Amino acid sequence: MYNKLQDFLNDWKTESELTLKVFNNLTDESLNKKINENIRTAGKLAWHITTSVGEMAHQTGLSFNAVEGDLPVPHTAKEIFTAYKEASENLAAAIKANWNDDSLSVEDNMYGEMWKRGTTLKVIVDHQIHHRAQLTVVMRLNGLKVPGVYGPAKEEWAEFGMPAQE
Repeated sequence: MYNKLQDFLNDWKTESELTLKVFNNLTDESLNKKINENIRTAGKLAWHITTSVGEMAHQTGLSFNAVEGDLPVPHTAKEIFTAYKEASENLAAAIKANWNDDSLSVEDNMYGEMWKRGTTLKVIVDHQIHHRAQLTVVMRLNGLKVPGVYGPAKEEWAEFGMPAQE
């Protein structure tokens, strides 16, 4: 749970940049490539991450422009990248403009439970991290380059003059 708005904003900036870094490696062809009937496509995962920003935050009464979850997955990776970037930036701007540290203690009905807004923000961050990790696995299975997120990816070890970790 966040108790300070600036702590969330700092984390959000970092996590949003990492998500954009991953989204930047998606290709149009990879969006609908089905690996397995029980695994979401890269497009569905990326779109879920994108639409969840607004879906979750709007339940707190926070108003900002973000894509709706019932819209179909776009046909291009660029559209997903742009929609996510806009939603992410709009979330941060709306929070800065409308909330303060005391707002993080306000409770809202979230999925049938009462959550403090500081908890909701933590869930938004964690939810994004969770699905971004799934997306990187799907990307690897699709033969896409996976960028390092919290450390170097397999392909990036060479930049450090080291063999890839196995």
